[in-house]
Amino acid sequence: MVSLFFKYFLALSTPFIIIVCLTFKGYYSFVPVIYVFGIIPLLEIVMKPDKINLALKSEKKFEDHFLFDLLLYLIVPFQIYCTYFFLETIAASTLTTYELVGLTASFGIGCGVLGINVGHELGHRNKWYERVFALILLGSSLYMHFFIEHNKGHHKHVASPKDPASAEKGENVYHFWYKSITGSYLHAWHIQRVDLKRQRSSFLSFSNLMLIFHLLELSLLGIIFFFYGLKAVICFSVSAFIGILLLETVNYIEHYGLRRQKTKTGYSKVLPHHSWNSDHPIGRVLLFEVSRHSDHHYQAHRKYQVLRHFDNSPQMPYGYPAMILIACFPSLWFKIMHKHMKDLEEINLLEKVN
Repeated sequence: MVSLFFKYFLALSTPFIIIVCLTFKGYYSFVPVIYVFGIIPLLEIVMKPDKINLALKSEKKFEDHFLFDLLLYLIVPFQIYCTYFFLETIAASTLTTYELVGLTASFGIGCGVLGINVGHELGHRNKWYERVFALILLGSSLYMHFFIEHNKGHHKHVASPKDPASAEKGENVYHFWYKSITGSYLHAWHIQRVDLKRQRSSFLSFSNLMLIFHLLELSLLGIIFFFYGLKAVICFSVSAFIGILLLETVNYIEHYGLRRQKTKTGYSKVLPHHSWNSDHPIGRVLLFEVSRHSDHHYQAHRKYQVLRHFDNSPQMPYGYPAMILIACFPSLWFKIMHKHMKDLEEINLLEKVN
């Protein structure tokens, strides 16, 4: 258990590196960007994917072990501190343009890797304080409505035309950003209206989580403006948007071109082959196993440390950090992925639904 637990300490490297870049500034401002999208992808080219699953006995032992939860909880104070440090640095320091760009981009990576990614994991938990932690982390990217839409929308409609966060084959990431961001936001409001009607609650009530989330996010921006000024509000908002784009790019690669079969009653059951997996070890640990996405959608209640590899789930040719970069170049993405998808279809690991 010790080795399994300590390998996830690598996930804490991201906040530490962000703190380093905020401390030293200068050329260090871009270190988190280089680390996540330079060093990590290169390491994953060298290191082979790890397809090994935990034995059933070990899985039961580790699933509810507090230490694995504690690592997630530690991200909350780290993200809060990084937010505070970022705002203090932006407001109090005389920064060059490249420092401002680098620090904003680096904190934006933190918003995606720490804020939204860990918020996503905790948002699936049942304990009330874990869900509060999830909302705090999502709030650091001004994306709290994700809590509603992801759990009640995406997991229900994934790999179908009803899900704005499932990319179609041939769709480029830039079109997907617009479709997923706007579609997911509107769908979150739709879910909220249905819930209010079912609960017989009014729009102006504490049952309207969407309204509460917006008030909290606007309050956060107001507090930042009051204490740190307009420049800090702009930089924070840009960083939050970078975090959102990172999330949506991950959404793009997680289900690209995968579709469930249409049935008389809706769509076929969500199975492991409806999500793209990556067993590349560094990306798995850095992102708390989100790249073992097939098992997450197959059984959403499973915690990150016990997510499994499935032989019949489609595997990405590279790790998630590298695939995020490749997705930003549509021609290259289509060339790699469509050839990869054709190969998988030929060995019957991918449904021919396109």
